[in-house]
Amino acid sequence: MTTPEADLLGPEWGHAPDGVRTRSASRVVVLDDAGRVLLLRGCDPTRPGTDWWFTVGGGRAPGEDPRTAAARELREETGLDVDPAVLDGPVWSRTAHFPFLGAQCRQTEEFFVHRVAEGFEVDRAGWTDLERASVSESRWWVPADLAGSGAVFYPVDLPRLLAELPPHWSGGAITVA
Repeated sequence: MTTPEADLLGPEWGHAPDGVRTRSASRVVVLDDAGRVLLLRGCDPTRPGTDWWFTVGGGRAPGEDPRTAAARELREETGLDVDPAVLDGPVWSRTAHFPFLGAQCRQTEEFFVHRVAEGFEVDRAGWTDLERASVSESRWWVPADLAGSGAVFYPVDLPRLLAELPPHWSGGAITVA
């Protein structure tokens, strides 16, 4: 069963037979020349005290391919406009199960990589009302600092995944938790 807040999830969210809200998403691991990763700090506005860090990205529109969605999400959430062909990957894939806005959600994700110059600053002009309500911060993290920070990150094994990420991706997506 969903709540009225769950109606705010957006049109890309469907309903599975078991009542879980579902969608496909594309995410982008943004790395800079200094080797840092850009993460967003999110929360569930209906559950005060919750927060976590995650990569740029979001839901795919019906019929939108994963790489095109990743480039669109990168533009909307950071202001960076890139040709989808320049994204590396997909490097990782996962299915995440989580509560959000009073609904149980299942999201299938593909992760791409994009590298930027050090000093790149996020432009929030393309953020939706829901993003403004649920994302409080963007920050560049040194990967080695993630594990000891005490913060919650998604994917949960992000420090190891970043350490194992080669300079240029040439394989298929690795399934992660």
